[in-house]
Amino acid sequence: MKLPPLNALRAFEAAARHLSFSRAADELSVTPAAVSHQIKGLEDWLAVPLFRRLNRAVMLTDEGQSYLVGIREGLEAIGDATEKILLQGTSGSLTVSTLPSFAARWLLPRLSSFQQRHPDINVRISATDIITDFHRESVDAVIRYGSGNYPDLHSELLLQEDHLFPVCSPVLLEGPHPLTRPSDLAHHTLLHDDLRVDWETWLAAADVKGIDSKKGLSFNDSSMVLSAAMAGQGVALGRSTLAAEDLKAGRLVKPFDIELKAGSAYYFVCPKEFINRPQIMAFRDWLFEEAENDPGRFMYVPES
Repeated sequence: MKLPPLNALRAFEAAARHLSFSRAADELSVTPAAVSHQIKGLEDWLAVPLFRRLNRAVMLTDEGQSYLVGIREGLEAIGDATEKILLQGTSGSLTVSTLPSFAARWLLPRLSSFQQRHPDINVRISATDIITDFHRESVDAVIRYGSGNYPDLHSELLLQEDHLFPVCSPVLLEGPHPLTRPSDLAHHTLLHDDLRVDWETWLAAADVKGIDSKKGLSFNDSSMVLSAAMAGQGVALGRSTLAAEDLKAGRLVKPFDIELKAGSAYYFVCPKEFINRPQIMAFRDWLFEEAENDPGRFMYVPES
């Protein structure tokens, strides 16, 4: 097919619709001179005049009137075909990897709103502690807990640095040994992540002595630690991001004000060449909207 330049056709259609080179230029975000140049080039290409230039106006010639009908139909067809392709780009499957604790406590309770907004995108959540290798795994994006320094990847801060503080069931604020001051922890079971190092650091910051920071129940996932705390099995060190919803709902309480900075935050990460994919952008935009409304962002965090 022998076709003239698309930009010239767009300039012609806009100028014909407005009967003004200036208004067409405003619509196309170019100068009137650029519109005039495009139309003059199109007239030369066709070897027929499309406009009659008057003193302060332009009028379509008979050839221009006839040409406009076909060009308008053609541009509309191009627009329709493009929209269909873009809509297809926002359907299909999307695999997101993140920590099991973040998936259970933060992501999954919110995921239904994404499905309502984008019913054509089938989301698969891969909950794992293993760092994703985008070259070897079929993963589109990850939510990582760390420093944000991920070379050669697109990385955006999603949720601010976590804080650690004791959390427990409200029932532990009553009974024979209510939690009123940090030393009362001697009468309660400490709940740990597998590493068992956070309690030692927190007890030192609270100047509590005589408590074995290694004793207690240990779990390999932060979500299970919080579940055990809600069940009244002991006192956990909760992270502000993961514990926020349970604190807001009253399933957990925060008996003391002493907090530690965890030194890490949650980041949205994907390969740089993936970020403009419609499915990933749709998920990313939704994710950041949810983060803006995260109750953990509004919790009072005293100086530690």
